[in-house]
Amino acid sequence: MNVSEPLPGKKYTDDTPDLIIHDAMILTMNPEFKVYVDGALVIKNDRIMAMGDTSDILGKYSARETIDGSAKLIMPGLINTHTHVPMTIFRGYADDMHLHEWLYDYIFPVESEFVNSENVKLGTKLAMAEMIRSGTTTFNDMYYHIEEIAGVVDQVGMRAVLSESVIDFPAPNSPTPSEGLKTAEALIKKWDNHPRIRISVSAHAPYSCSSELIQRAKALADKYQVPFNIHVAETRKEFDQTMKDFNLTPVGYLDKLGVLGPNVIAAHCVHLTPEDIQILAEHGVSVAHNPECNMKLASGVAPIPELLKAGVKVGLGTDGVASNNDLDLFDEMNTAAILHKLNSADPTVLDAQSVVEMATMGGARVIGMEKEIGSLEPGKKADLILLDMLQPHAHPIYNIYSLLVYSMKAADVESVMVDGKFIMRDRKLLNLDEKSIYGKIEEVALRIREKNNLLSPLKYSKG
Repeated sequence: MNVSEPLPGKKYTDDTPDLIIHDAMILTMNPEFKVYVDGALVIKNDRIMAMGDTSDILGKYSARETIDGSAKLIMPGLINTHTHVPMTIFRGYADDMHLHEWLYDYIFPVESEFVNSENVKLGTKLAMAEMIRSGTTTFNDMYYHIEEIAGVVDQVGMRAVLSESVIDFPAPNSPTPSEGLKTAEALIKKWDNHPRIRISVSAHAPYSCSSELIQRAKALADKYQVPFNIHVAETRKEFDQTMKDFNLTPVGYLDKLGVLGPNVIAAHCVHLTPEDIQILAEHGVSVAHNPECNMKLASGVAPIPELLKAGVKVGLGTDGVASNNDLDLFDEMNTAAILHKLNSADPTVLDAQSVVEMATMGGARVIGMEKEIGSLEPGKKADLILLDMLQPHAHPIYNIYSLLVYSMKAADVESVMVDGKFIMRDRKLLNLDEKSIYGKIEEVALRIREKNNLLSPLKYSKG
């Protein structure tokens, strides 16, 4: 980026904007889907102060710093509505198997031994490097040792909704579900009013949590008015088992428990009946759609077009990298658009603009932050990404949404800003030492391989 430094002797006041980025294409994702072909954006502190055509903005404002955004696309930061970021340490550990086998025979056992505070911090750092490089500014996470994840988020400068997950057996940092709920409540109080971190509550799933535990977890979320995360109807096995045990679908079962509501974020929702969709819509439940994970585990295809038609809030998620195996929302946008066209035999389903909205404003609605993030508008948080348009696959431009979904790549993300501060600039991460992370991650992977008698064909070199 071409940067203009503050002029020597120039006087600035408290009202002087911090930054102006000009001569860029700006994709606002506002209610009118306004696009500025030659636009400028003014930032003061953590918020967008003004936005408009470059000639108008430069005629009205001067800032402490200006950036020439020529050949750049500015858009809202992407929002990952469902993931488990520390699981980057298990990337590729157990692939090509059914979810129940993957979860109970491989993931739960390896988590019990290797998920500790240090590995959670390390896995979170690797995940954040990956998310920032692929344009994600906000993520919604459910896992263990949330205190450690929050510390890394605070240091790195991302935005996150973090939930301490409870389950009906000893978790890595909670010997009992009750201890997990106590931990969650203490963290909600500790991180209250943080500008970028919100602590929430989650129960793993209806098949791994008792009805009482689900109700207690939801009551805690309601008490503090925070989101409640839960995996719902991810597999046919889960659907069939719930029907066998309760004569209810997973959604019907949760409805009977009285836990559905506007603060509920239901991950996956693959196997739904038409009645389930109406229940979700009536209760204002949000859905986190994870197309690549659902495809890889052969879980099925969530009825996203039907959910959107019913008015259900839908955002995109990657899930954890142990089941995806990356945190790339550009890939996820592309997959979501193409998957649902194939599944419905209708090329008009889930058009590109709708998919971009799912990754931005849709995600903001899911996590209850649509008034703060998800679009570029004066008064909103300055969470944005700059894409380098000097790429062969970025030309020609007929429809910017189509270009983003079907052509652009994560590698095109050049700079990332959260709360008015760059956390990646000119492809350089400002708050993470990537090289040291890679070496430490491989050391953890070596211990996991040795413990499980796994051989690696590659020898990692720190040099």
